[in-house]
Amino acid sequence: MAKILIRDATIINEGRKYKGNVLINNEIIEKVYEGPIEDNISFATVIDASEKILVPGIIDVHVHFREPGFTYKADIASESRAAVAGGITSFMDMPNTSPKTTTQNLLDEKIRIAEKSSVANYSFYIGATNNNLEELLKINPREVCGIKIFMGASTGDMIVDNLAVLRDIFSQSDMLLAVHCEDEKTINNNLNHYKAQYGENIPVKYHPLIRNADACYKSSAAAVELAAKYNSRLHISHVSTERELALFANNIPSKDKRITSEVCIHHLWFSDNDYNKYGTRIKWNPAIKSNKDKEALFKAILNGEIDLIATDHAPHTLDEKNNSYLKAPSGGPMIQHSLIAMLEFYHRGKISIENIINKMCHTPADIFQIEKRGYIKENYWADLLLIDLNYKWKVSPDNILYKCKWSPFENEIFHSAVSHTFVNGNLVYHDGKIIDSVLGKQLKFNR
Repeated sequence: MAKILIRDATIINEGRKYKGNVLINNEIIEKVYEGPIEDNISFATVIDASEKILVPGIIDVHVHFREPGFTYKADIASESRAAVAGGITSFMDMPNTSPKTTTQNLLDEKIRIAEKSSVANYSFYIGATNNNLEELLKINPREVCGIKIFMGASTGDMIVDNLAVLRDIFSQSDMLLAVHCEDEKTINNNLNHYKAQYGENIPVKYHPLIRNADACYKSSAAAVELAAKYNSRLHISHVSTERELALFANNIPSKDKRITSEVCIHHLWFSDNDYNKYGTRIKWNPAIKSNKDKEALFKAILNGEIDLIATDHAPHTLDEKNNSYLKAPSGGPMIQHSLIAMLEFYHRGKISIENIINKMCHTPADIFQIEKRGYIKENYWADLLLIDLNYKWKVSPDNILYKCKWSPFENEIFHSAVSHTFVNGNLVYHDGKIIDSVLGKQLKFNR
């Protein structure tokens, strides 16, 4: 592989912004030059980045790429290509596929699929059930991003609702436990209340009242209590309420916390005021809630109560989503537009680029202990993005790369764009085109 020099970029890394140059050699960042570089140095390929910012590749710790079992909605090949177009160079995929990823053998099958099809780097969670503790305890922590526990009502037979089993997992596993927290009993009681009023025709605007703040808080508090009791490594997925924020510390660095949390793009962008416009297209679990919750979540990103930003990218077809409230599945596509949406908040003056990179690159690498990724550092893998902060464009069907071919951001006008995405030093996306001659690698973890 020829050396690549990214020249005269504005580098944003570890809270700093400076002019510099990055030399890529054989998939690795060989040299980071701060300031000007001598003109007489000869390189095989030079990329002029004088009008762009250079940042680490985004790490998304929460996606549902639907393979195996639901490949009519999405697959690892299609969604990894959408990912790199949006600047995501590494992803961690959830286990609620078909078959569900609840054994080492099934994990290995997903890895084999990704080895042959993923343009981005990848890792896969193993899913907990009420009866697979033995499988959870034998996984290799260097090879697996974490254990996913569904303490909610949205995933059928993957719900772990046996308290004795939960205690065993929290007390015996040294792995990061990523938990979906919603209390099933609370949700069912709320659902029955609205069914009594509306039958099968419940308006979608009641989704955040059915899957309400009480359901989220009760389950999150229970998970935090277990983690505190057993000193477990707990990560609360997709926090959606102001009330839950009281459970999280903001006085220590994320990398030193035993209990961490994430917020997803849709909970920062939309509120319950948007259900009338978007309907079931913004039906997610946990539900998008009030504007007060949305603003509190954004503040929590800024003050450190919430540690990282993810997507919960979960595609369904439009035919599936264009159903009545009770029939439409929860989830939607997000990964191609997540970084760009956060940069739109930057343009509005709500967050710095340095903090976006911290929450989407550095902190995911730190708290998941990912080996040599998430930073622009010498001898790290060259997962890098060049971004044009002055590029106006509109999301439309002809530039959506998801297999499902729709986005809740359709017709949204953004003011930034990813121009180059490098995965392990390979240029995989450039100005609207995917270059997939070289595929991504399995993530490794320093555990």
